[in-house]
Amino acid sequence: MSKPSVSEPLGNSPEFTVTELSSALKRTVEDAYGHVRVRGEITGFRGAHSSGHCYFSLKDDGAKIEAVIWKGVHGRMRFKPQEGLEVIATGKLTTYPGSSKYQIVIEAIEPAGVGALMALMEERKRKLGAEGLFDEARKQLLPYLPEVIGVVTSPTGAVIRDILHRLQDRFPRRVLVWPVRVQGEGSAEQVAAAIHGFNALSEGGAIPRPDLLIVARGGGSLEDLWSFNEEIVVRAAAESMIPLISAVGHETDITLIDFAADKRAPTPTAAAEMAVPVRAELFVEVSARNRRMMLCWQRGQERRRTELRAATRALPSGGALLAIPTQRLDGAAAALPRALRANTHAHHRRFAQASAGLTLRVLRAQVAHAAQRLDVNGARLKHCARAALRQRRDRFDALAARLKTSKLANAQAQRARIAREQERTQRLTERSRRALSILIERHRARVTHAGQLLGALSYRGVLARGFALVRDAQGAALHAAASVAAGAHLTLEFADGRIGATADADGRPAQASTKATMSARSDAKPAKPAAAVKRVAKPVGQGSLF
Repeated sequence: MSKPSVSEPLGNSPEFTVTELSSALKRTVEDAYGHVRVRGEITGFRGAHSSGHCYFSLKDDGAKIEAVIWKGVHGRMRFKPQEGLEVIATGKLTTYPGSSKYQIVIEAIEPAGVGALMALMEERKRKLGAEGLFDEARKQLLPYLPEVIGVVTSPTGAVIRDILHRLQDRFPRRVLVWPVRVQGEGSAEQVAAAIHGFNALSEGGAIPRPDLLIVARGGGSLEDLWSFNEEIVVRAAAESMIPLISAVGHETDITLIDFAADKRAPTPTAAAEMAVPVRAELFVEVSARNRRMMLCWQRGQERRRTELRAATRALPSGGALLAIPTQRLDGAAAALPRALRANTHAHHRRFAQASAGLTLRVLRAQVAHAAQRLDVNGARLKHCARAALRQRRDRFDALAARLKTSKLANAQAQRARIAREQERTQRLTERSRRALSILIERHRARVTHAGQLLGALSYRGVLARGFALVRDAQGAALHAAASVAAGAHLTLEFADGRIGATADADGRPAQASTKATMSARSDAKPAKPAAAVKRVAKPVGQGSLF
């Protein structure tokens, strides 16, 4: 069997451009996999691109798929992608025509189980620890008795009530509550914003700046407390200029904000105890220290009084202290006139030496030398300008030639493209014309068939075979002679027209047997029950036909 030559046409197989084929594949993939969940390990992640988008891959033991997260979606994500993290990604499958590959556009991402969360937490802890956010040198001392305490927590939970109750028992202080969500989407951003907001308050403003911050939340699972492991919250706690106490969860719950805070409290109630001392104990301690201070002050006064008396006895007289400085002042006053005269003579000699060199011949020589330098520089400048102008002219001529050549090539390419598009348009026009003709013929055949079926099922076909249809004065069809009253006006419809008739009272049929009556009712032809009645046709303008 011989192979077809390259010049032979391929029949009616349609031609696709690369763009058309890529678009068709894109629609097929997106229709078949509109929304999927994929589990895999993140690889190739190097952080967000300069545009804000993220590009990386998801892989497992047998395959790898490209992934992309758009800038707006990445900003709203609770869990950020990290290299080597096993995640479950939710998004839609699509293709990238620029490189003929398929990819998943991720809309949401979450770690694959508690093990992944712990691995992510450890990895984030190592990263932030390497930056020095957990160093002890960064931590601040807590104020002994803060005037204003800022609390970042949920306003509706039991945590804020425990803190306020404990502060009231120990030492009442003014408390500012910044209400935030402590779990769920957006909670990490709200906690970080609250910490930054307290730090942004100015001293002496309408809202006082807190002396101490408490970030508190009740206990929960690792997923519930994950907002306090977010990098934005840890960095906000480390950058806080106000001393901060972390009171997240119970004593066994560990979050990353505990390492960045200046102090960690096992419970919110313990945080309130760390914030303020007990007022009664403070009163006792202040009284004891007051007594000790008075005793120390009295002993100090006695000691200083004794030292002052001893120093007074050993202090020399005022004349002895000023004798030496007075002698030095007298010697300086005697030497001042001679020094002034010597300085004047030295300056006069320097001025005389300088004026001897400023003669008219020297000035003329300097002017001539400067004029010669000016002529030489002018000639060099003129030569350089001509050379630069000649170089620019040659460059512009070369650019003009290249531009002319590129314009011709571009025009030829556009003409060829227009010719291809015209040929393609003609082919599509011919195909559409053939398809439209076939569609019209199919519709015409359907209409003809429907007309034939309508004619076969119409009662007019029965009238054409010699039967008649009897109607009453209202135009309703009559099916039995018993329903026709004497003298009733009737209308008889034949195949070729209608005539009027009047029912005769003497022409009623005799009573038949039950079997004959049932047989007559079962007959479907409308002309037979009408034939049992004697009728007189009365056409308009004529006498009776009977």
